[in-house]
Amino acid sequence: MSARHLSMTDQLLSQMDKALRTLAPGKVSHQRPSPANTINEAEMSDAERKHAAGLMRVNHSGEVCAQALYQGQALTAKLPTVREEMEHAAEEEVDHLAWCQERIESLGSHTSILNPLWYGMSFGIGATAGLVSDKVSLGFVAATEDQVCKHLQSHLHDLPAQDERSRAVVEVMLDDEAKHGHAALAAGGYRFPAPVKGVMSLLSKAMTKTSYKV
Repeated sequence: MSARHLSMTDQLLSQMDKALRTLAPGKVSHQRPSPANTINEAEMSDAERKHAAGLMRVNHSGEVCAQALYQGQALTAKLPTVREEMEHAAEEEVDHLAWCQERIESLGSHTSILNPLWYGMSFGIGATAGLVSDKVSLGFVAATEDQVCKHLQSHLHDLPAQDERSRAVVEVMLDDEAKHGHAALAAGGYRFPAPVKGVMSLLSKAMTKTSYKV
């Protein structure tokens, strides 16, 4: 039996459902258990817990952006294989989203109130990249994952030394994100020039500073 072809309206409704599931607290489920589950909670001062929560809130917002980016690209991808690649990557990123949310809650904090804004912006960017070409869309994934990896590496250094639970989550996320970036290039993604990556880095830093606080 051939796969059912969804109309644009059906696809948009599906995207709305995925957006609500991504943004609604407690609605995200994961396939892999959190790497933090096997590690005991360490004693931290209020300032350390607040700092760790801020960093994990940034990571959570980054995963919200990743979900939106992949879904936007999947919606406008021209080749079925590229669409499937985007949807598969989004499914793997769901684990990260849930892990970050769980860790933030265990630290007694909250996810960013600006996540709906980040989702909308990222979905638009992803859909636009997909409209340009699959090569550009895949290249954007690779460039984005490169930025994400840099942030995660910095967080491994910035997290409180005794916060092994957050560190375990970040380490697995870092490994997964690097694989997604390499896979996008291997699938034919365009290698973005340094100036473009520089602009992306500035935008990423602006989002990071804002999400850390709210």
